[in-house]
This record gives sequence, structure tokens and C-alpha cells, in this order.
Amino acid sequence: MKNISLFVLLNIIVSLMACGQSKKPTESKTDNKFEVVKTEEEWKQQLSALEYDVLRNEGTERAFTGKYIDLKKQGTFTCNACKTPVFESKTKFKSGTGWPSFYDYIEGNVTEKADNSYGWNRVEVECSKCGSHLGHVFEDGPDPTGLRYCINSVSLDFIEE
Repeated sequence: MKNISLFVLLNIIVSLMACGQSKKPTESKTDNKFEVVKTEEEWKQQLSALEYDVLRNEGTERAFTGKYIDLKKQGTFTCNACKTPVFESKTKFKSGTGWPSFYDYIEGNVTEKADNSYGWNRVEVECSKCGSHLGHVFEDGPDPTGLRYCINSVSLDFIEE
């Protein structure tokens, strides 16, 4: 852990503080602005309790617990709620933060919005098709983008090549 930057360490601390403390979305995720629309009851039937908390209520899984942290297979990561392709494995890198990290997303399938919860200004990452919360993006990633999309494993599914 000696190589983790102060920024990454603060990210981990804030995320750990947020674990199990879902915030209420600032907008309805069931409105018609998304291509994939379901009622909250339909989402609850489809998703496990943890998946629902993270994807629909903008929760966070505990660091180093996700199934995709160390995955090295080639393929495509999809939104676990609607199966829209969101990240390619070729953009995945080891950040040491406890969540899968990517330096870029699949264009048109991810949106970003301001997240000022827990007293920290961050940028939230959502699936553009269903509005599900995926994680956050930070400006401490590798080239070529310099970005680190820090994504909850539970927000993802994986299709191997």
C-alpha cells in the first residue's frame, strides 16, 4: 500500500465511509429519460440486494471484495442491470484501490455527472441506457487518458471474448 497516492487513499476512505450508506438519487432513475426503464419493484426482482443498492441507490461495495478486481481475461464489461457494454478489458488496469479500474469507457454508453455527497466533489459514472450507478471517475489514471474509472464489480457483468 506504500505506492498509493494520497488522492487514491482519500478515495478509499470516502468510499469505505459510504459503504452500506446508500444515498437517495437526485433524480428518478425510473423516469423516461433512459432507454431502459423499469419500476423500482422490477429492478428489485431482477437484482440482488447489494446489486440494487449499488446500481439503483448509488451505494458502494467494500474495497477488495469484488469479483472483477483481478480478472485478466479479454472481453467486454457490461452494465449488470441492462447488459449494455460499458468497458473493454483492454482499458482495465491495476490501480490498487480495491475496485476494478479502467482508463476509458465505450463511447455513448457511459455518462458522467457531479456527485457532491459525503463532502467531496467527485464525478459519478452511470450507464447511459438505464441510469444505473457504476462508480466514479478520477484524474489520476494512466495514459492515454489520465483518467481512472473506479467501478464497482457488482455494477458489472463480463462477456469473455
